[in-house]
Amino acid sequence: MPRIGIIGGSGLYKIEGIKNIKEVSVHTPFGKPSDKFILGELEGKEVVFLPRHGIGHRVSPSRINYRANIFGMKKLGVEKIISVSACGSLKEELRPLDFVVVDQFVDRTNQAREMSFFTEGIVAHIEFAHPVCSCLSQLIYATGKSLNMNIHPQGTYINMEGPAFSTLAESKLYRSWGMDIIGMTNFAEAKLAREAGICYATLAAVTDYDCWHPQHESVTIEMIIGNLNKNIENSKKILSSVIKNISAGCSCGCQEALKYAIVTDRKLIPPQIKKDLKIIIGKYIK
Repeated sequence: MPRIGIIGGSGLYKIEGIKNIKEVSVHTPFGKPSDKFILGELEGKEVVFLPRHGIGHRVSPSRINYRANIFGMKKLGVEKIISVSACGSLKEELRPLDFVVVDQFVDRTNQAREMSFFTEGIVAHIEFAHPVCSCLSQLIYATGKSLNMNIHPQGTYINMEGPAFSTLAESKLYRSWGMDIIGMTNFAEAKLAREAGICYATLAAVTDYDCWHPQHESVTIEMIIGNLNKNIENSKKILSSVIKNISAGCSCGCQEALKYAIVTDRKLIPPQIKKDLKIIIGKYIK
């Protein structure tokens, strides 16, 4: 079985039950990841855990080194990533303490963060119409339902810049666009995971109604963390069950995303780029 990556967001800094724990520092061509990677065994499977904000929540969403985090997962042999994230709800029916299995993203970060491995010396255009792994997403949803969780099978995640929360005007605008939930981190992860040939899916934990709801106008960090802490144990139950039942086979095609995506003449790709990105592009530039 391939290694399974878990990226934890606000409130999820460790996972109980992981055995044979080993902390590993990973060097990447893109700098330092958010923290050390925690390798171990959960439900009989090899897992790699990373807190995206670092232990103790030290790294702001805008300052996360997304490229280093995903490259580190790839370097450690991870083939599937489950992202657990806090989010705000933009729909009445998506209530605080619910879960949403994200199926689409809209980016509002205006390129304020690096979210491609192909920025210098090599160009690649991945297909990204369906930005998450269908197999992994379906398993997460089915698992949540089997555990009697309030979980929704799909939802569009609008990725705002942060770290401040939305203005009321922004929140109303996103609702008018038909967005479902709002967060600050997952779009970059999904894009980079696809470039790296890693299956990626998001389990989003709804913590609040953003600021649009007339009965929930004041969104505070205390409210968000309070609700997230209530749901964190449910998140862990879903994760453990998903990992227990995950299989190696999947027809999603995520791992072959670069097969026809690299458009740069192979002879013109700088040697250093070939070296730096070998674990991602090696099989495609022979």
